[in-house]
Amino acid sequence: MPRNFELTRRTMLGGAAFASAIVPLVAATATKAANPVATVPHQPDLSKLERVKLALVKPPFVHPHTQKAEGAPKIYEVTLTIEEKKIIVDDAGTEVHAMTFDGSVPGPMIVVHQDDYVELTLVNPDTNTLQHNIDFHSATGALGGGALTVVNPGEKAIMRFKATKAGVFVYHCAPPGMVPWHVTSGMNGAIMVLPREGLKDHKGQEITYDRAYYVGEQDFYVPRDANGEYKKYESHGDAYADVLEVMRTLTPSHIVFNGKVGALTGENALKAKVGEKVLILHSQANRDTRPHLIGGHGDYVWATGKFANPPELDQETWFIPGGAAGAALYTFQQPGIYAYVNHNLIEAFEKGAAAHFKVEGQWNNDLMTAVLSPNTH
Repeated sequence: MPRNFELTRRTMLGGAAFASAIVPLVAATATKAANPVATVPHQPDLSKLERVKLALVKPPFVHPHTQKAEGAPKIYEVTLTIEEKKIIVDDAGTEVHAMTFDGSVPGPMIVVHQDDYVELTLVNPDTNTLQHNIDFHSATGALGGGALTVVNPGEKAIMRFKATKAGVFVYHCAPPGMVPWHVTSGMNGAIMVLPREGLKDHKGQEITYDRAYYVGEQDFYVPRDANGEYKKYESHGDAYADVLEVMRTLTPSHIVFNGKVGALTGENALKAKVGEKVLILHSQANRDTRPHLIGGHGDYVWATGKFANPPELDQETWFIPGGAAGAALYTFQQPGIYAYVNHNLIEAFEKGAAAHFKVEGQWNNDLMTAVLSPNTH
């Protein structure tokens, strides 16, 4: 084990009050999981289930999937590789020593169906310096699999869980004593567990979508120097103490969509056409948020992302609590540029929590028209 990993981890664990509470839970859960005879009265026979390897894609895109399950439940094999990397989070060149799943903030969206199994391989390359794991909010079991997936640099772990609840759920890193630092450094993503029969409206009728986009909202905490300039550091360990101090103020320096101010605007705007039904999947692993589509609506909204509940209709703004993911479906009626924002407008316009939809099609004057253009009088 590299010396820099030992020193960094010892410093962080020693200063984290949460460590004393979670470490025994991790140890106890891992011990029970290693002795399945004592903890599981029945081991299911999964040998006849079809295995499917998922090829994940980087957000805001979502890998190909069927909206209705085809056939019996399957075992979906997923690999997430942890990457510690320096990223730039705004046009001023502000740096964050990010921790990521598969190199992106947020990590990739995973899509399966209810009663499918997710068999996750979590890889922590030896080029990294820190310990990591993964907690699936969609999983059933202590710590969401966190105790089964603690990996040091150079290690990998494999964990399987059954997706028993339908909805959109957050996943994130949750290592002993370091949870908020890892999450606010970008180490989170989401999984969508679709009902086997597909989505339903408030009357139980089938709902389908033409496109799906994943927006991961991220709060960063970048320290400033005595002159108010954002500081830069050589490594995660060097930044840790100062970042922790900023985190404890509960005041983010940046609140962004998909890892950077402007990541989903301009040339990176999300594309759609008039008449298309677009499913917007939105997660926030740490703070509350209030998505709003300026000029559009949430035709059907699962604000907490759980598909067993009927969707709310015609929403202007919806509320997603921290540590959750939501889903909203909208059929675009007019062409143009739509801003999609966190409607705490300070966070949208001053911190960066904004995206654009670029919609093509024919304008409908019945829905909106200029009666009198601006002029002098």
